[in-house]
Amino acid sequence: MADSANSTQFSQLRALYINATLKHSPEHSHTQGLIDRSRELMERHGVTVDAFRAVDHDITTGVWPDMTEHGAVTDEWPQLYQRVLHADILVLCGPIWLGDNSSVMKRVIERLYSCSSLLNDAGQYAYYGRVGGCLITGNEDGIKHCAMNILYSLQHIGYSIPPAADAGWIGEAGPGPSYLDPGSGGPENDFTNRNTEFATWNLMHLAAALKSLGGFPAQGNQPEVWKAARAAGSDNPEHR
Repeated sequence: MADSANSTQFSQLRALYINATLKHSPEHSHTQGLIDRSRELMERHGVTVDAFRAVDHDITTGVWPDMTEHGAVTDEWPQLYQRVLHADILVLCGPIWLGDNSSVMKRVIERLYSCSSLLNDAGQYAYYGRVGGCLITGNEDGIKHCAMNILYSLQHIGYSIPPAADAGWIGEAGPGPSYLDPGSGGPENDFTNRNTEFATWNLMHLAAALKSLGGFPAQGNQPEVWKAARAAGSDNPEHR
């Protein structure tokens, strides 16, 4: 009975997983293994799920919505951004390299930031009313460090972050098996599986709550209303 009710509650939601692996498709991605576990749970409860590997696309370096307007020859981000806008839930996923997020993850976050000054239909910044989380894989320490960077970045540009919105898996320190390698223990790890399930459920719960409200309340956070109410002053150039 509860599962049926939850499926109905979540059936109006859309989620997007962006895999920031350094490996082009169809090369084996350990991060994809963790994504698949979370994705299966969402789809089982009625969420429509989209996903892509950022490295498979021409995402140009820069902090403008369309870098072809700023000297780039090509830029796929404007099209990918439309997929971001279609999602109530955004999950940024990637590996740990040198104790930090991958260069691909950094670029995705920069391009998300590049659109954060655009407005939604309520006159708020574009990502208000959407929910964000992350999944991390690696065989060195760094899950919490990577998650802190991602989740801070997402809330800074307007995403709402639920409790326990991150999960990850790391093997033994030093060279060793990665998440999907035989004998790694990754897919069977109770700690990782619990955190992945908690994060996935919490993302769905908060997204459903915001959806039922018609988005994040607009009182006090509309930039055009704020500017109109000011007597004088200059615009803050930083995207908020």
